[in-house]
Amino acid sequence: TTEIIPAHISVKEAVLPFDKFPGADILLSPEMRSTGEVMGIATSFGSAYAKSQLAASVKLPKTGAIYISMQDRDKEAAVSLAKDFIGLGYKIVATRGTYSYLISRGLNPTEVSMALKIHEGRPNILDMVKQGQIAMFITTPDRKKEPKSSRELRRAALIGKLPIFTTVAAARAIAQALRTTRNQDMDVKAMQDYHPRYELVRDQLAGKKASPDAPKQVTSAEKK
Repeated sequence: TTEIIPAHISVKEAVLPFDKFPGADILLSPEMRSTGEVMGIATSFGSAYAKSQLAASVKLPKTGAIYISMQDRDKEAAVSLAKDFIGLGYKIVATRGTYSYLISRGLNPTEVSMALKIHEGRPNILDMVKQGQIAMFITTPDRKKEPKSSRELRRAALIGKLPIFTTVAAARAIAQALRTTRNQDMDVKAMQDYHPRYELVRDQLAGKKASPDAPKQVTSAEKK
């Protein structure tokens, strides 16, 4: 058999009911189950990923400040991510550790600002989230080392309906999605536009069209 390579890309996204459970953390745990799945289809990964997020009711910001807080092993990835977001016109907000690392790697202090952690004083990053000063939330927490206040911060971001991403892979994907949506409009197509044979299969199942391989039925008029 010959492998069929489609001309489009499909991205499936799970819909998780974090907001239905007061006090629940947004980090995945064994007992958390998705309440459904959605899918985005497009000719590029960035557009397909953006569609999957929109289908999951995640509103992607066009402007504003993006909060980035990475555990030590992910701080190098934060450099390229921050540059991508700055290139798209966003501001970067980071807590002390990530901020210091970004500045040490050459990022401009005018484009990256430092926010205090909750225990460091006021106003802090929690205040910024509650006051609507953060447009998107990116964090890769270290569960073994993080303070309890980190959970409170993530919960505040969830209540504020901020787009939240907790892995480097997801952060990179959303950077591609934002770049794509800046450069091109997202089109809407029917499934049949991506899979033309769906219409044939649909008609066959409905009995409207015989299979191409089936013997032709001769009508009484043709017999005469």
